[in-house]
Amino acid sequence: MDSQHVMISLKETLTGLLSVIPPQSEIIYADYPLYGNVGDLFIMKGTEAFFKAHGIRVKKRWNPDNFPFGRRVGRNAVIVCQGGGNFGDLYPYYQAFREKIVKAFPENRIVILPQSIYFRDEKQRRRTAALFSEHRDLHLFTRDNVSYETAKRYFSANHIGLMPDMAHQLFPIIPKSAASCGKLHFIRTDGEANPDLQKDDPVQSYDWKHVLSAADRRGIAFLQTVNVLNKKAGNPLPMALIWGKYSDYLVKKAIRFFSRYETVETSRLHGHILSSLLGKKNTVIDNSYGKNANYYHTWMKEAPNTRLIRETPETKENLPALT
Repeated sequence: MDSQHVMISLKETLTGLLSVIPPQSEIIYADYPLYGNVGDLFIMKGTEAFFKAHGIRVKKRWNPDNFPFGRRVGRNAVIVCQGGGNFGDLYPYYQAFREKIVKAFPENRIVILPQSIYFRDEKQRRRTAALFSEHRDLHLFTRDNVSYETAKRYFSANHIGLMPDMAHQLFPIIPKSAASCGKLHFIRTDGEANPDLQKDDPVQSYDWKHVLSAADRRGIAFLQTVNVLNKKAGNPLPMALIWGKYSDYLVKKAIRFFSRYETVETSRLHGHILSSLLGKKNTVIDNSYGKNANYYHTWMKEAPNTRLIRETPETKENLPALT
């Protein structure tokens, strides 16, 4: 199967979500990301594109900093939570918000879009599973086989599914320009970095913080402050609309940045996914706990223009980058 058919197939697979978010249904999009991780913005844009493609009506859009707990949402409204890689205890703020949603709306269907699951603390995992088990209409979608098996084992009281990342709904993305550079080294620099695979690399590398300018980061910080103040004032400003337009600009900037390169080597999952959406040959380096490798083996290993660099205590795989 060629890469284009793999990407088309992944986009078509996402229609499986319609079994729990039917076309023409009314939803609350509970936790769109209002911050500078551009990978999560691609997830958000793919999610919005999915809603639009299937006539799903978004009544309200909220983020974790402005969600109005205590406001009634209507018994028939489906509450939809953002997908991504923050389900677990590695990013406790967003996990705590999801858990608060589950506790606050026991009568509403809740759908958690495709997530990677990672808990460092077994007690935290058991606590979350116990809380989720009390909700009778909670649908947890995972985005890789390892997360799926974890969910089936520990969250068996809920409805468990396996779906690709929501960013695949954006396929195809047309490059903004012809490639004028060789290989892009797009390497994460946060706590998910894999030091064994990224150490002592003399090649110039980039991360999302390099794609966004200082002015971009100030703009994000300003809107985050306005968002918090807006909630205190009763949310009179349409923050979702304002952020939607600004994040369009940030996403387009990232597409322009990646468009300049012929090939990509990356330890960012959405560096890998964006490269694939653009039809670029790419090598994906595993992150600190196997998220990238799990995703690659679940969905991307059949794509001929992708390769994986992975090293774990149990197995070592080191395939050369495509050139």
